[in-house]
Amino acid sequence: MPESVILKVEDLAVHFPLGGGLLGGPRRVVHAVNGVDLELKRGECLGLVGESGCGKSTLALAMLGLQPPTRGRIVVDGTEVGSAAIDRKARARVAQMVFQDPYSSLNPRQTVRKTLADPLRLHGISAASEIDGRVEAMLARVGLRADAAERYPHEFSGGQRQRIGIARALILEPKIVILDEPVSALDVSIRAQIINLLLELKATLGLSYIMISHDLGVVEHMSDRVAVMYLGRIVESGPWEEIFARPGHPYTRALIAAIPDPFKLSRGTRISGEIPNPLDPPAGCSFHPRCPEARDACRVPPIPDLDEVAAGHFVRCRRFHEIGRMQPAAAEA
Repeated sequence: MPESVILKVEDLAVHFPLGGGLLGGPRRVVHAVNGVDLELKRGECLGLVGESGCGKSTLALAMLGLQPPTRGRIVVDGTEVGSAAIDRKARARVAQMVFQDPYSSLNPRQTVRKTLADPLRLHGISAASEIDGRVEAMLARVGLRADAAERYPHEFSGGQRQRIGIARALILEPKIVILDEPVSALDVSIRAQIINLLLELKATLGLSYIMISHDLGVVEHMSDRVAVMYLGRIVESGPWEEIFARPGHPYTRALIAAIPDPFKLSRGTRISGEIPNPLDPPAGCSFHPRCPEARDACRVPPIPDLDEVAAGHFVRCRRFHEIGRMQPAAAEA
């Protein structure tokens, strides 16, 4: 794995078998994640976007080692997750997560001091006499006063609770932080503050982020690269400027069209309908039932591979698989 890559995912799949069918029929399987390849470079933010139910959070749990994969390989900072060479404590010191809901992700019976101090004690990476100082320094880093350490989660606003969640994720000094919809549960007036805090921490601490969101507006503001996920697969990835200027997959264009626009400028055609049932995914391209550009070839197997349509820009779509690289004229159309 190149030195510049801190996390690499190869052919990762997470399947959840359900009970047997009626009259002893075969067991059904939910293909939550189905053959994902990703790379996260040191110091970058990778935006992982898609509608609810596409497998983003399941993928994140698998990357952290909290959800056993059905197949595939995950390498974190040069060590394969799940191998004998790395245990759960070691993984926690490399990668942490900031959760979506600041109201349910904190223990209501623990003070902020205990919430931040327990990881230091469990991992034995700080002397007992230093723990209080490290807790207070971390609170200051996320914009909270030292006296917040003696209070309980219910005494804080949503934005303050999310700052505590960020402090908890950073207290072990990880290299990777997975942000699972970190601002979607917050008031609009608070979101910008949390986003700016995350960007400041990334720059000062040299962190690498995976930003999970269904909101491309937030991803556009924070990310260096973007990966678009649909029904357990990556359907497009590339630098954010390239993705937003020349989206190749119809699903990506529909997500961009859904970004709120106060000036009412046309961003493309929005899609209708819901994500198909992962217990019974469509044959061929999984997006074809909702795709305004679907052809007969899209409705039959095999599923096309990710094709490089421009430098560093990959698309999983039948038309690119057949014609090759994106042409400048076609990209502007």
